[in-house]
Amino acid sequence: MRVAGGVLVLALVFGVVSPRAQAPAAPPQSGQTADDPQLPSDYVIGPEDVLSVVFWRDADMTAEVIVRPDGKITLPLINDIQAAGLKPEELRARVTELASKVLESPNVMVRVREIKSRKVYITGMVNEPAYYPLVGPTTVLQLIATAGGLLEYAKGKEIRIVRSERGQQVAFRFNYNDVRQGKNLAQNIELKPGDTVIVP
Repeated sequence: MRVAGGVLVLALVFGVVSPRAQAPAAPPQSGQTADDPQLPSDYVIGPEDVLSVVFWRDADMTAEVIVRPDGKITLPLINDIQAAGLKPEELRARVTELASKVLESPNVMVRVREIKSRKVYITGMVNEPAYYPLVGPTTVLQLIATAGGLLEYAKGKEIRIVRSERGQQVAFRFNYNDVRQGKNLAQNIELKPGDTVIVP
């Protein structure tokens, strides 16, 4: 029994018995990794987003791409593909379909490396008027704080949020003073991509 046990120990040490080492590597699973940005639940790919399209065991087809203003990306052998307006899984399925014409059983993963298409804008009497990436739930008050807060002579009671809905421009009122005092908190709405906050 001791001899058998010793043989087993030696076999494990020198790799004679190593099922894990002998097993073939599994193909990557489609989706985000810990290093990638957390995707909002309503996220769809848009212009300027940075994507990584990975083909398992095919480095020549793998590419990191930026979605062009026309909403398309270009991949080796496949050429132009419409990406904007699709969820990452939808794009993965489309790339797999097209790649099947030039590769046998392609295994594709689409990762979003940077989200640059989702932006909100703030202009007027704030310390840092600019556009800011919208990578997670953000309220009007949070955006104002991100922009460095209001300037001394800002009209905090007359702030407007301008939004495009179904091709029409709509505006929402926001009273900064009330919200700071915990009043009428419903006006502190969650912003959507493309919203513009105007601080007179």
